[in-house]
Amino acid sequence: MTHAGKVRAMQTKSILISGAGIAGPTLAYWLLELGHTPTLVEHAPRPRSGGYVIDFWGLGFDVAEKMGLVPTLRQVGYDVGELRLVDRAGRRVGGFDASVFRTLTDGRYVSMARSDLARLLYEKIKGRCEIIFGDSITGLKDDGSGVSAAFQHGAPRRFDMVVGADGLHSQVRRLAFGPQAGFETYLGYMVAAFQAQGYRPRDELVYVSHAVPGRQIARFALRGDRTMFLFVFAADAPVGVGPHDLAAQKEVLKARFGDAGWECPQILAALDQCDDLYFDRVAQIRMDAWSKGRVALLGDAAFCVSLLAGQGSALAMAAAYVLAGELGSAETPEAAFTSYERRLRPLIETKQKAARQFAGSFAPKTALGLFVRNQMTKAFAIPGVAKLTLGSSLLDRMDLPSYEMAAETVR
Repeated sequence: MTHAGKVRAMQTKSILISGAGIAGPTLAYWLLELGHTPTLVEHAPRPRSGGYVIDFWGLGFDVAEKMGLVPTLRQVGYDVGELRLVDRAGRRVGGFDASVFRTLTDGRYVSMARSDLARLLYEKIKGRCEIIFGDSITGLKDDGSGVSAAFQHGAPRRFDMVVGADGLHSQVRRLAFGPQAGFETYLGYMVAAFQAQGYRPRDELVYVSHAVPGRQIARFALRGDRTMFLFVFAADAPVGVGPHDLAAQKEVLKARFGDAGWECPQILAALDQCDDLYFDRVAQIRMDAWSKGRVALLGDAAFCVSLLAGQGSALAMAAAYVLAGELGSAETPEAAFTSYERRLRPLIETKQKAARQFAGSFAPKTALGLFVRNQMTKAFAIPGVAKLTLGSSLLDRMDLPSYEMAAETVR
């Protein structure tokens, strides 16, 4: 049933969106279709590159289809053939045929660089709305009829509402709700990712992963003779290095993985040449409310499910679509924010719970845990085992609402 039209929709609004990653551009796209005037501000000086490879399916895939993006996603994405787990000598000790994911999702599944997804979303709105790079919000004042925003570099401006789509370390959340420590749950792991040119060996369409207790490193061959590397390691507390201290981050990875065997020496040598490293903690954001007055949060800023859930980008796109749809249907921003949260919260809480339960098997901290994990992945070759084990995690137990927005290609 079409949700729009139940109430008189609010008039055209000016909406400031902080963050030009996944959630922000998706929201801007749908707001443009509704006739609103979004402005994006992003503290990075340009659209980001690098990062890690994501698996994309579920409600986010449905939203991408509504945006006409699926053919392009399949072109830039990868049909991964195998997840291969190897030991110190590179011998296969576990893994499975990755086509099981496509089978369980009826083919509505693709793996891709997160930066490629962000680039495609950015291209959908480029030239259609104001996008400010190299600046950030430093102050917010909500007077009930609008929000005045102060910026690090630009002059103060006033908007009808503000949406924080600025990730785990959201500035909007800090300004409107308080320090991150009040909402963050650390899950006991750190993560890092980078890309290198010309790395050998290459295993096309194979995600190769090596682990020792508490540490895991993986590589995946990308187009253009690039290779993506992902590090995950257990840590009792978040590693205390600055978010922009590249040299210190590299030293942490060298100390953690220097004796891990396999290809770690040559991977760490490639890391030396890297100038774009993603380095962060694995954490969730849990909040009692995702909005306050005319300020709302979206994606990881509101409900980071963590890297372990494997669905952050897809959920961010689904949430952006719902938020835009509710803003197009409600009489006030506050009513739209309330409805948006009511629709999504049960799904998000389910995903967060599953991610917390999965944390221990993601990078097992003991030799026994690694052995059990490896044997379980081998069992996925038995018909029905993969479906029984993975099937529920690939389901989004929510129907995507239908809204009357100009660009919808699926009703």
